Amino acid sequence: MTDISLTSDVALGVTVPSRHARGRAARLDATLDAILANHGYPPAIEQLLAEALVLTALLGSLLKDPSGQMTLQAQTENGIVDLLVCDYKGGELRGYVRHDPERLAEAGPNPTLFSLFGKGYLAITFDQPATDERYQGIVPLEGEGLAEAAQSFFSQSEQIPSVVRLAARRDDLGWIAGGLMFQHLPEGEEGRERLHTRLDHPEWPHVATMVGSVRGEELTDRTLPVDDLIWRLLHEEGEVRTLAPLHLVRGCRCSPDYIASVIARFPEQERAAMAGDDGLIRVDCEFCATSFPIPYGAEEALGGNADAGLNSRS
Repeated sequence: MTDISLTSDVALGVTVPSRHARGRAARLDATLDAILANHGYPPAIEQLLAEALVLTALLGSLLKDPSGQMTLQAQTENGIVDLLVCDYKGGELRGYVRHDPERLAEAGPNPTLFSLFGKGYLAITFDQPATDERYQGIVPLEGEGLAEAAQSFFSQSEQIPSVVRLAARRDDLGWIAGGLMFQHLPEGEEGRERLHTRLDHPEWPHVATMVGSVRGEELTDRTLPVDDLIWRLLHEEGEVRTLAPLHLVRGCRCSPDYIASVIARFPEQERAAMAGDDGLIRVDCEFCATSFPIPYGAEEALGGNADAGLNSRS
């Protein structure tokens, strides 16, 4: 089996049996740079997307279905950011942000969550094809950052006390982001859905205090393996179990054949209207910032499912 680095592009599951707690640690660097490379976002938007992507890695790695997909979407009302979308599938991450550059410039170098999103909300969706299950939770985008919004998601949608910490920075080597998420296990076996949190075990506040003390510089320390970080925080516990690490990569599912299959679902009249004078239908993928020119008529032999993040233009 190929060794997986525990210092970069990795998600690691953790359980603390005596405290009835489970968690995830994640770190992104090269994958993060690859996702950001084609977009040319301003630093504040890169910071936002970096934190959103590491949050997506934390949440997506909870999926047990290898074909499952987790989508994080933030939509706003009167915010600088119009839309933020990230998703996770089988260890592959992608994401993009639509924003107003002029309003961002007016907000200064460190815009608040409210100035970025206004009156917005965070939607987190889990799709598990193997069991034909789909679950979505929606919470207001409130607090100091995405970490607080994620904590609210688990508190309001799942009734599970949680601690979420996120950090991202850029250094001489590029962007690096790290995240930590711990939860109080539901009553009953792990994996059962929407169960009441244990009320007869007072150990959770101790875990919340310990993992909540993590610093941003620890989460983004390129030399600190994530398992060592976990041990640094929980070394007083009698037993801390780590699961098999998961390697994280950039992954966008667009391709000329896939784009053609999406176009094929539109009525012929609409496809004709999409074509330019040169007979090409040009489709932009927001996730990878790539344009795909598809010859009008070539799409007719294909069929497929539409995907968020695709925009056609003539």
